[in-house]
Amino acid sequence: MQFLLAFIVVGPLIGAVAALLPAPPGLRGKNSDQAVLRHGVTVTGAILVAAIVLALGFDHDHPSKMQATTDISWIPALDVRIHLGIDGISLPLLVLTALLTFLCALYSYFKMPDGPSPKAFVALVLVLESGTLATFAVLDLLLFFLAFEMVLIPMYFLIARWGGAQRQAAAWKFILYTLLGSVIMLLGLLLIGLKSGTFDMVALATDNGRGLTSSVQVIAVLAIGIGLAVKTPMWPLHSWLPDAHTAAPTVGSVLLAGVLLKMGTYGFVRILLPITPDGMHTFAPYLAAFAVVGIVYGSLACLALARPGSKGDLKRLIAYSSVGHMGFVLLGIATMTPTGVNGALFANIAHGLITGLLFFLVGAVKDRYGTADLDTLSGATGAALYGRAPRLGGLLAFAAVASLGLPGLAGFWGEMLTLFGAFDPAPGLSRPAFLTFMSIGAFGTLLTAAYMLIVVRRVCMGEKREEPHRIADIQTYEFAAWTPLAALTVLAGLWPAVLLGLTDPAVQKLLAGGKS
Repeated sequence: MQFLLAFIVVGPLIGAVAALLPAPPGLRGKNSDQAVLRHGVTVTGAILVAAIVLALGFDHDHPSKMQATTDISWIPALDVRIHLGIDGISLPLLVLTALLTFLCALYSYFKMPDGPSPKAFVALVLVLESGTLATFAVLDLLLFFLAFEMVLIPMYFLIARWGGAQRQAAAWKFILYTLLGSVIMLLGLLLIGLKSGTFDMVALATDNGRGLTSSVQVIAVLAIGIGLAVKTPMWPLHSWLPDAHTAAPTVGSVLLAGVLLKMGTYGFVRILLPITPDGMHTFAPYLAAFAVVGIVYGSLACLALARPGSKGDLKRLIAYSSVGHMGFVLLGIATMTPTGVNGALFANIAHGLITGLLFFLVGAVKDRYGTADLDTLSGATGAALYGRAPRLGGLLAFAAVASLGLPGLAGFWGEMLTLFGAFDPAPGLSRPAFLTFMSIGAFGTLLTAAYMLIVVRRVCMGEKREEPHRIADIQTYEFAAWTPLAALTVLAGLWPAVLLGLTDPAVQKLLAGGKS
């Protein structure tokens, strides 16, 4: 298990180096570009298999216990250690990352985005995967920061070199926002490590803030929280996200929404809740307020983009929907209750599955029509996907109703548990304030349903028109890449205990100061 986790984290890096080397003659085939894309599928597939084996070998009777741990001294002078491990909180995120990266590699093998050499593309995707997996597996604050930063450069180049219109501006905005937030976050992490005498996240969580004064905790939460909020993204630090999603290639948008946004919310749960509980208690009402503003703001922005005549871009609309969905995650964390935090973690996974699927589908629509502009797509009567490409239209409608939180699908449970958590927040937090936040969040779910149903009506419905060229329905490779996400969305919706059984004991232990 130790070796397996280490392989999952380091394997993509080795694969990235191998992708840049010349392919052996026997593996090159007819096309060297296809050979390197095949290499990407093979490496990400091996990592996914390793993650599934790790999940099967995980002790599900004790999900609150750190498992598959590696603890090696790295920089003794600073007490920095190569400390890896997983519990019920990090395991689902690890598997989700491995799955989405494999599906993106598989999709790219058949539909490589326009841009430079596939060698660089595959290497960047693998470096991105390694950094994300490391973020969910490391248990040292400085290692967490290094892994957190490791994903920025590959995502910058994926947007800047393989993106669409305005890609350079979007890539610069992405890197500047996230780097500035990361610098502030580093100061907070150093403050915790220097004041407590250790950077070990397990030891700090067990101490539960007893070694840190309240003022130190407040400063640390403010500094670290800003860095995590930029990556989440929390309103009003979200403005880089719509531009990045609109410009990014399809697989870049899938990885950005499905994986990278989760790193910010994971940091709130793994670092701030257990290590600085007093500081979180101080800022929880403000975090909840920003969260519900984000829920409503994201929904209103989507409604504006969906309105006929607004020239709304479908990718930009899904990006703004992410601001609203991540607002529910932040609201759950701000309640500081097991119910709310479990809801936040469930919503994290649900958002990765559903929004990843949505970006795949929107990318496919854009490939077929040459645009993601809603007015162009819908025309006078609607794009009529139900009539022209019924399987594509049906799957788009399925992803939309899953995103709006239809009961029986994955999107429902996270939002419901988050609102339950806000109904009865942690002791010491203002219940009237959180009841207000709960009401605003519930109103946000109605707005979400409104804009998603408008999108379905405009894109899927309408009178089938004669076109100069036929629109292809779902291809075999698209079916292979999208089916796992749709199936897991249904499974998580019908059987939420699979995920909650993992996260709940770990969350209970985390909030209890390291005691099961």
